[in-house]
Amino acid sequence: MNAQLPRTLFDDDHNAFRAVVREFIDGEVVPHLDRWAADGSVDREFYQAAGRVGLLGPAVPEPYGGGGVDDFRYSMVITEELCRVGANAVSMSIGGFNDLVAPYLCGLGTEEQRRRWLPRACSGGLVTAIAMSEPSAGSDLRAIRTSATPEGDHYRLTGAKTFISNGILADLVVVAAKTGPPRDRDGISLFVVERDMPGFTRGRKLAKIGLDAQDTAELFFDEVLVPRTNLLGDEGRGLSYLMHNLTTERMSVTVAAMASMERTLHHTLEYTRQRQAFGRAVADFQHNRFVLAELATQIQVTRVFVDRCVTELVDGTLTPETAAMAKLWTTELQQTVVQRCLQLYGGYGYMREYPIARDFLDARVTTLFAGTSEIMKEIIARSLP
Repeated sequence: MNAQLPRTLFDDDHNAFRAVVREFIDGEVVPHLDRWAADGSVDREFYQAAGRVGLLGPAVPEPYGGGGVDDFRYSMVITEELCRVGANAVSMSIGGFNDLVAPYLCGLGTEEQRRRWLPRACSGGLVTAIAMSEPSAGSDLRAIRTSATPEGDHYRLTGAKTFISNGILADLVVVAAKTGPPRDRDGISLFVVERDMPGFTRGRKLAKIGLDAQDTAELFFDEVLVPRTNLLGDEGRGLSYLMHNLTTERMSVTVAAMASMERTLHHTLEYTRQRQAFGRAVADFQHNRFVLAELATQIQVTRVFVDRCVTELVDGTLTPETAAMAKLWTTELQQTVVQRCLQLYGGYGYMREYPIARDFLDARVTTLFAGTSEIMKEIIARSLP
């Protein structure tokens, strides 16, 4: 968009990193996207390739195999570049480690735990996931039924999780489970469950309407004996840990939605300028020009707000309420953008071979995960004076 304001969020180091990421994505992601979508997951080798060029764990300290720069903007660059080519499903896989699992392992893990898991995860040799949602508990984490009972040097873990991103490929899963009634603490704890633990099984790969290349699965824990050394953080404080890290998770979703909208508008502009109807380009009809002008304005205003929120996240001043506003506004606007852009494609917008169809399907989930729009409104409403 020629009317786009210059961004001031990134410095020369971020821009140099973007060039590396873009080259990697163009060579190692774009050629495989259709096959991964058909297979329902990316190749395990992709993680190893991503690890070799530093796309995994940019904020993880160097002694544990990461980039050693605790700056969300590097993760943001990766997300933006993946969404630029329509690889939203791959963005979820990479962001799932960088913005979700890695912060838990770095912030809560013991020295032994960090050295045991982080280097392999940052190299791509260990695929990770986080398991919170259950068949009867989504946004309300206090309602989870998965439980972990102390038993000597272990916990006996029993329960089920669903909608787990990377659930099939994951070698290591951070699992939220109840360890007691909420008294002075919240009664939930976090455990690291590893692939070969007896009783840990995976259900079916869930068939989604979008994000085809991102495997999502059910997980089952049938009296899994989890060593006490795999407890992450303090027992009974899991909910507070989850709430603390949700701000970053919601900004990760926001960044992806923002970049995806910009992609959608870009290819819609290209399409409507070359597509002819009644002897004129579709973009030349006044109604269509006005639609495109409205969307461009809304996207530009949102971009400024999102970049400001990221600046505050990096500075450590972003509040959960502002993050909720960013997630609510950006993901809801994304629904509007894909709806109106698909309309401009006409009948071709309904065909999967066109990029707007993939954008439309991939976008639908953004108002649901990391807290639904209704949960975001509740968080915001509670903060109003």
